Amino acid sequence: MTRKILHLDLDAFFCAVEEQRDFSLVGKPFAVGGRPETRGVVASCSYAARNFGVHSAMPMARAIKLCPTLIIVASRHGVYSQVSEQVMERLRQLTPLVEQISIDEAFMDVTDLPDSGEAIARRLQAIIREELGLPCSLGIATNKLLAKTATDVGKATARKGSPPNAITVVPPGEEANFLAPLPVQSLWGVGPKTAERLREIGVTKIGELARVSVDELVRMFGKNGRELAMHARGIDERLIRTDRPVKSISQETTFAHDILNEAHLRHTLLELSEGVGRSLREASLAATTIKIKIRWPDFTTLSRQTTLANPTDQDSEIYAAALQLFDSVWKRGKPVRLIGVGASGLGSPIRQLSFWDQGSQKERRLLDAVDQVRQRYGKDSLRRLNSHEGNDD
Repeated sequence: MTRKILHLDLDAFFCAVEEQRDFSLVGKPFAVGGRPETRGVVASCSYAARNFGVHSAMPMARAIKLCPTLIIVASRHGVYSQVSEQVMERLRQLTPLVEQISIDEAFMDVTDLPDSGEAIARRLQAIIREELGLPCSLGIATNKLLAKTATDVGKATARKGSPPNAITVVPPGEEANFLAPLPVQSLWGVGPKTAERLREIGVTKIGELARVSVDELVRMFGKNGRELAMHARGIDERLIRTDRPVKSISQETTFAHDILNEAHLRHTLLELSEGVGRSLREASLAATTIKIKIRWPDFTTLSRQTTLANPTDQDSEIYAAALQLFDSVWKRGKPVRLIGVGASGLGSPIRQLSFWDQGSQKERRLLDAVDQVRQRYGKDSLRRLNSHEGNDD
């Protein structure tokens, strides 16, 4: 049976959510992200802003130079996650074979549904627009590679200045022909370095890549060469993965200016540890490995990690481990540009508590209560009494 795979991409997702909150943003050049004075970057930008050359991952300071009238909207990741889940619920109402690959993207296998892939895509697009008020683009093909590429092509060729709302179909048997005229960078998994090596042998289009022998590509790229050869021919046998286990959870912050104040650094480490702990508990996970990440003003970045005796989702235990790692690498008075805390080695949070382990039980009840308050009123609704308000230099 010929497979019917859909790829869905929510158009400028963060911006679409913000336009629902504030209708005055509709049609305006605006970006979601951090402030330029805090070294913020563009997480998402409206299509009006893109007309000025603004794009995601761009430093906000650069975006302001390109578009002086740019409106900056602070990110609300908790809200975006909630809306994303509402979208995924609509997808799962069509089929249980849904693979979410990011907050605003997912694959679906609709092979067993009687309608054509295009008809299903149009129905789904209408549901998301009418029930959630969000624009989206879809690609339809016989495999994940082509469905994703179809979405990208549809979005790229749509009318500029507004959400593309594109639906692009790759008919069965036309996979290689669809890919042939596209630049090799359009092929999933081909980055700048791979593209440069291919350019050295005269390959710039996917059709040209498809004519290179498998042996030659294996010689150039090792085992990845075989996959590259198959993808260039439109062949992709990967199945929809309905369960993508979380491998790590992390949080980090880039300071508005380099910080050398020890109290500020330690308090930031505490806040990040609390954020990681909260994320672990929300996902019903515990970690056996805690790691930190530090970036110095010259952009040198290092990381350190430690393995715990028992899995944990407790803020205090995460912070204690992170602080120990921090103290092992930071010298008093040395400025820090970025700091982060991460957790990996994830599994069940179940832990054996002894009869006398009342402290852990009390902390668990306290954290559960704090999590409930923050979930209802926002993560900043409760703050520790000893929050740092001193000198930042």
